[in-house]
Amino acid sequence: MTGAAPQSASPADRERLLEAIALAHHSPPSRTAFSVGAVIVADDGSVLGRGWSRRHDPTEHAEEAALADVSGGDRLRLRAATIYTSLEPCGRRASREVTCTEHILAAGIPRVVFAWSEPDLFVEARGAELLERAGRTVIQVPDLADAAREPNLHLLRRG
Repeated sequence: MTGAAPQSASPADRERLLEAIALAHHSPPSRTAFSVGAVIVADDGSVLGRGWSRRHDPTEHAEEAALADVSGGDRLRLRAATIYTSLEPCGRRASREVTCTEHILAAGIPRVVFAWSEPDLFVEARGAELLERAGRTVIQVPDLADAAREPNLHLLRRG
């Protein structure tokens, strides 16, 4: 990743990211999409939303599901929140017009913590780069990437 000096994940970041990784296992199986979990946490530590891939429909991404969980009164709290996602937010997607990166930017979420960089299996991955260019703090925790890959091994072993 580019930009300013890299920031490291705190113990609380790691705990929330592990929660997001656990949520990925709730994703209905798919042969054409990753299983991802996401948790949105306010600056006071309260959870605003949780989601996983395909929670409400077959093309829904985890970040969308988590954002859908945020109640109207809490929408303003997103401007000081962190989103934890097991996979780098998509910067391009095949199933819908609006990417998770665009959803995060539109919500005003200033901080993104993820475990696994999206492989170029379905689309070219650029979410972290786009978020950084937009001035968001982006922290990757690569030592948790194996755990984030686990619910997706069937995709990675194909071909």
